[in-house]
Amino acid sequence: MKNEEDIISIIQEDKWMMEILKTTKTLNLPDWWVCAGFVRSKIWDVLHNFSERTALPDIDVVYYDPTNLNEAEEKEWEKKLNRLHPNIPWSVKNQARMHLINHFPPYTSSIDAIPKFTETATALGVKLDGSDKVILTAPCGIHDVINLEVRPTPYLMETEERMLIYEKRISKKNWNSIWNKVKIYPIK
Repeated sequence: MKNEEDIISIIQEDKWMMEILKTTKTLNLPDWWVCAGFVRSKIWDVLHNFSERTALPDIDVVYYDPTNLNEAEEKEWEKKLNRLHPNIPWSVKNQARMHLINHFPPYTSSIDAIPKFTETATALGVKLDGSDKVILTAPCGIHDVINLEVRPTPYLMETEERMLIYEKRISKKNWNSIWNKVKIYPIK
């Protein structure tokens, strides 16, 4: 795996992932993406030559709607997704609201929110265009994810308080127990 086209290709060839993307697309959410572990785990599974998909704790769907910051709206979207595609651990979050949870300045879009995720290898999103072609966003680049490296996003590295978010998440995730080739960089 060498470039964004390779990532797009492995997703397009994955019937289950395409089904998730097509299901999400039917909601017509504004500025939507399926993010984080959905993309990262697929890349790492391929790079580890796994024959079976690693189980995901959730499928992160993000969107951006500054006109409705009510968390109940997100839960309604999750219910709709569950009706369309049951037995999937859907997690839907409006990025127009998430800055409040993280105590960050307001985001201007989903694309503005994604590079503020915790680590570069997870700051990824995919969606389908009007022709059902996969679009990838990787605002922190793909170097780290395809090289099996985990480090904080530049945004988190700006303050010690944000770096604590990275430290807590890394200790909780225990990714090396699943993907033994992953290199996790501590805070310097």
